[in-house]
Amino acid sequence: MSRRRRAALVTLISAQFVVMLDTAVVNVALPSIQHDLGLTQTGVAWVVNSYFLAFGGFLLLSGRACDLFGNRRMFMAGAALFTATTLMAGFAPTEAVLILARSLQGLGAAVLSPAAMSIILLQFPGDERARAMGAWGAASAAGGAVGVSIGGLITAAAGWQWVFFLTVPVTLLAFVCAPLLVVGPSGPRVRRSFDLWGAISVTGGALALIYATLSIADQGWFSVQAVGGALAGIGLIVGFVVIERHAVDPIIPLTLFRERTVSAGVVVGLLGGAARVSTFFLSALYLQQVLELEPGTAGMAMLPTSIAGFLVSLLLLPRIIRSLGAARTLTLGLLLLACGHLWLSRTPPGAGYGLDVLPGLLLAAAGVALSFTPSTMVIASGVPSTMPGLASGLSNASSQIGAAVGIAAFSAAAALSARGAGAAGIADVPALAAGFHAAFIAAGLVAALGALVALCFLRPAAVRPELSGPTTRKVNVP
Repeated sequence: MSRRRRAALVTLISAQFVVMLDTAVVNVALPSIQHDLGLTQTGVAWVVNSYFLAFGGFLLLSGRACDLFGNRRMFMAGAALFTATTLMAGFAPTEAVLILARSLQGLGAAVLSPAAMSIILLQFPGDERARAMGAWGAASAAGGAVGVSIGGLITAAAGWQWVFFLTVPVTLLAFVCAPLLVVGPSGPRVRRSFDLWGAISVTGGALALIYATLSIADQGWFSVQAVGGALAGIGLIVGFVVIERHAVDPIIPLTLFRERTVSAGVVVGLLGGAARVSTFFLSALYLQQVLELEPGTAGMAMLPTSIAGFLVSLLLLPRIIRSLGAARTLTLGLLLLACGHLWLSRTPPGAGYGLDVLPGLLLAAAGVALSFTPSTMVIASGVPSTMPGLASGLSNASSQIGAAVGIAAFSAAAALSARGAGAAGIADVPALAAGFHAAFIAAGLVAALGALVALCFLRPAAVRPELSGPTTRKVNVP
């Protein structure tokens, strides 16, 4: 790999690291933010949810926009928006400004992430692409885990504002370096019409469905927000399918889903996204609420997870993919993830960290590392080479929507089980432990189901190790 390619790769994966970092780093800082800005409980929830909502909701549109308007252009636009809105969040004087900043930050992430992935798929051929995808997976895995680990430490040392400020130089540098390091489009760009109504319906549908799932944790399964959001989302998605059947240049050509690699890959992406997010979400809460660790100590307890995920992605993932192929590596990763969650489900209230918790965390971290990048590779292998942005958008959107559903479903499982234990006269901490026991089992079963779908419906021969990028075979796309 040339020096320029290495520098370009560092630029791309650094931006992805920050995007994933910001999905988790705010969580531990929330009590300080609530105290300083006087946030309501609803406001606290939406400081986190607004980022997920915008990030997941705009991924499909942003991925397709990369194909239509250029990957480098969209990468720079995403980096600029992310940098500006991160500063806005750090300087936010009120609850409303902070939630607005987090929403716009999520939009910037939705533009930045698929653009960076598209550039990797296009500009790193053969073995270089496998190594680049391994580095991408390492940055993604490390970003989420490091966010959980350092959020409390940064807040305690410098204040919650620095949770945002510390990431600004990274995305600012990515914006400055992109024109120098990232190769622009070669040859004349084909002008295509823009499917406006398709864009509105798919983005609105994704936003409504994610809003509905995020509302479940706060308002309940049958609340107006949850039911109304779900109905609106389903209606918009049905409308989107009707629109795409007649569109000249559809946002998502529906014929792609005749490819079993794409349709099964999206299903596995949803299940994997739900299971992966619980590695960080449930574990961080378990350490603080059941083992009663301080936020800073809980963050340090999660640090081995980030190190393990980073090393597995960077050192082992490319070799395993070359040996087993992307589909079987994805299956292996989901099985390890299931084993990690099931190990954590057996942890009693007075558990010791070293023997009862850490092995489960390390298994889950390895599973996250081995399933995240191959999921993208599987979907990309079934998408035409002219649509790398769409491949990245489909992969990221399925993972993020799965994550939103997973947070809602596993939180509900934990709450219901804890309430049942409390009603039976069990003390508070053991009741909470019972709730997490149910949530970890649910997450483990979801990961196992994803592995089963991958094993049964993803053919290894159709997803060759070297086919880490979009396929060159002909697919009937209008």
